[in-house]
Amino acid sequence: MVILAVWLELAANPPWWVHVLLWLPLVITGTVVSLRIAKGMLLALEYRNAAREGRIAPPDTDTLP
Repeated sequence: MVILAVWLELAANPPWWVHVLLWLPLVITGTVVSLRIAKGMLLALEYRNAAREGRIAPPDTDTLP
């Protein structure tokens, strides 16, 4: 997005409000979409690896003095 915004600025030199109207919705939409994809991938990896809640192992009694 930044590269495209810089390219637009250098190519057309639009006023600042054009950047706001163009890039703000694109950045928000891209963020929401990428979060949904990342969450889906995380859930798929948890299922594939049979993830479960963490367990705290009891202390090893053999190493106590």
